[in-house]
Amino acid sequence: MILYLHGFRSSPLSFKARLLGERLRALGRGDEYACPQLPASPRQAIELAQQLLRQHPPEDVALIGSSLGGYYATWLAEQTGCRAVLLNPAVKPPRELEQYVGVSTAYHSDEPFEFKRAYIAELQALAVPRITRPERYFLLAATGDEVLDWREMTAHYPQARQRVIEGSDHGLSDFAEYADEVLAFCGVEGGGRQ
Repeated sequence: MILYLHGFRSSPLSFKARLLGERLRALGRGDEYACPQLPASPRQAIELAQQLLRQHPPEDVALIGSSLGGYYATWLAEQTGCRAVLLNPAVKPPRELEQYVGVSTAYHSDEPFEFKRAYIAELQALAVPRITRPERYFLLAATGDEVLDWREMTAHYPQARQRVIEGSDHGLSDFAEYADEVLAFCGVEGGGRQ
């Protein structure tokens, strides 16, 4: 199973989430992919992910986390022992998301999105000061990320497999170039290219 955890205010409609789903369906493995809409509450987002993960042994699971989803994926990988791919992951979201407390809208709809002050404490509870077993992590970090600092990302995942992408952006608009490598790390050979 591959569980994709999207970023802050994002959704299963994100470019990367859709691309991976399409690649897996092309390989006839679409039923092994899940990308739920995560609640704004970090605690509830983790609970939802844990419900999905309980159905599979950790060795059969790979997480792919983008931005805030990468922060969640790191905590889940540490708890379960499964593999995790981190796409421009948030390393210190309690600090980074403080400015977003309040009501805004989601990126892929006009739905209101409320990020409550209480969620900062929920994020703090998920902090992983140091990863264990770096071989189960694969980091993609873009030097052109306009939201998060790629240097913090690489420092937070020492000895993990890392691909530092020169340029690009926070959303990894060139993600199609790396999707096969991501899927291979998740145990999917072929990556969906036909």
